[in-house]
Amino acid sequence: MQRYFLKCSYLGTAYAGFQIQENAKTVQGEIEKVLETVLRKKIVLTGSSRTDAGVHALQNYFHFDCETIPHDKIAYALNAMLPKDIAVLAIIPVSSAAHCRFDAIARSYEYQVHWEKDPFVEDRAYFYPFKIDMDRLKEAAAYIITQTDFTSFSKRNTQTFTNNCAIEYSYWEEIPGGIIYRVKGNRFLRGMVRGLVGTQLKMARGKFDLEAFKQVFAAMDCSKADFSVPGKGLKLAEVSYPLGYFEKQMENQ
Repeated sequence: MQRYFLKCSYLGTAYAGFQIQENAKTVQGEIEKVLETVLRKKIVLTGSSRTDAGVHALQNYFHFDCETIPHDKIAYALNAMLPKDIAVLAIIPVSSAAHCRFDAIARSYEYQVHWEKDPFVEDRAYFYPFKIDMDRLKEAAAYIITQTDFTSFSKRNTQTFTNNCAIEYSYWEEIPGGIIYRVKGNRFLRGMVRGLVGTQLKMARGKFDLEAFKQVFAAMDCSKADFSVPGKGLKLAEVSYPLGYFEKQMENQ
């Protein structure tokens, strides 16, 4: 039995999330359905990084096991049958011990906010037509890098063993008509990026200052953070693996 990584991207607008659910349209469900048609057998995918309803991905991974894939045009065949908002970027043979979730060492996310009505970004950015203080946003983003316990930014009823995360970078970038928040860390909790964005935007509108923002962290209570920003502004930008990971996987098959 051969293991494969499936690298994909998708626009999450039409989906109830990344992970398969009963009675809901999901990215995983669509890919599994097409894989079964192309490979003529039931395929069960394991996901790398779960995204919620409406959230997009520039890059995400699944892995699956099956006999040797019959031809090298499998990605082309899958893309011909998949919906237009899901793309298979590559299918990579790996060793049987490889795991797309547990072997990943970091994830990076982007959250886009725009203040000018623009139909071309309506389904992939948050329309937020309010005056904000960029200096406050930069203060908040810089403080996030110094923190490790993100209990206040994790939604309830999760099964994680720890709420500690190591953040590599956290910053806001100005773009025409809006801003983008970029953050990278070794792991993220459920709802964490949206909680960070929503709480930072409240601070940037003058609802509270940096000291109060610090108190949100110290409270270790998710009711203190603001998770209200919509999923459509969020995208998973990259799932990172160790340097040379895929080359080594090819050698160790």
